[in-house]
Amino acid sequence: MDIHNLTAKDRKKIYTRLRAMIQLMYFVFIPSVYTAAFAGVKYIFTRIGAGEKVGMTSFVTVLLVICLYTMVFGRFFCGFACTFGTFGDALRALYIKVCKKRKKKPVKIPEKAVGILCYMKYLVLLLIVLLCYSGVYGKAQGTSPWDVFSMIHAGNFRLGGYGIGLVVLILLMAGMCVQERFFCRFFCPMGAVFSLLPVLPFFALHRTRKNCRKGCKACAKICPSQIGLPTDGSWEISGDCFQCQKCIDICPQKHIHCGIRKLKGNEFWFTILRALILLGICLRLGL
Repeated sequence: MDIHNLTAKDRKKIYTRLRAMIQLMYFVFIPSVYTAAFAGVKYIFTRIGAGEKVGMTSFVTVLLVICLYTMVFGRFFCGFACTFGTFGDALRALYIKVCKKRKKKPVKIPEKAVGILCYMKYLVLLLIVLLCYSGVYGKAQGTSPWDVFSMIHAGNFRLGGYGIGLVVLILLMAGMCVQERFFCRFFCPMGAVFSLLPVLPFFALHRTRKNCRKGCKACAKICPSQIGLPTDGSWEISGDCFQCQKCIDICPQKHIHCGIRKLKGNEFWFTILRALILLGICLRLGL
C-alpha cells in the first residue's frame, strides 16, 4: 500500500486506525512491558546502593532489550505499545470529543508551563533512583500511580494502602485530558531513560526541508512533543519523538519519510513490521 498516493484525509484515517489497532493489541494482551522495564531500573540501583552484584534478572533483561530496540527504532514502544501512553491517548480523545459535543474550547496548559514541565521527568527519575540507591524506595509502596494503574488494569480494585498512588493517578488523568501525552512528556521516568538514549537515524522520521513551503509548521504543530523533524542526512534525532507518525499524514507536500529513503511510501508496512518485531521480542521475553 503506497499511502503517498492517497489524499491527506485518507492517509490520516489509515494511520489513525493502524495505530489504534496496535495500541489496543498491546494494551489488552501485553500490558506489562513498561512495568517490567522500570522494575529493571529500580533493581539495578537498589543493588548498587546495597553494594551487591547486579544480576541479569528477567527485569534487567527486559530493560536492556527494550532500550536496545529504542536505540534502533526510536521510541516506537512509547508511541504504540506503552499501556500507560495508550491510556492517556484514550483519555485525551474522549476529552476532546466531549468538548466538541458541548461546544467548549479544550483547556490547555500554558506554553511557558509546558517548557518547564518537560524537565520534570528527569527529576522524577532522579528521585526514584536516589530512593532505590538509599534503600528506602520499598517504604514508599502505595505512592506509585503506575502500580495503581497496573492493579486496576488487572481487575484488582483492592487499593487499601494505595491512597496516595490513587490520588496521583487521578491528577495525572486530569493532565492527560488537557495535554496530549501529559505523563509521557512530563512525568514518565522511563520516558526520561529513553530520551537520553542515542537513536540511530536510519529508521527515524526525517523531512526534505529544502522543499517545504515557506512558514509551514504543520508537522511541529501536530507533534505531541512539539518538536521539529531532522532534515535528510541529519543525525540529530530528538529523544522526545514518540514515533507516533502523526506528522506523516499532515504534511501537505508529503515530505516526511523514514530515514532510509528507499522505504519512502512504505511507512505503513514498516510500522507493522516494527510492531511485529516488538511483539516477537515481548513473547520471547515471556511478557
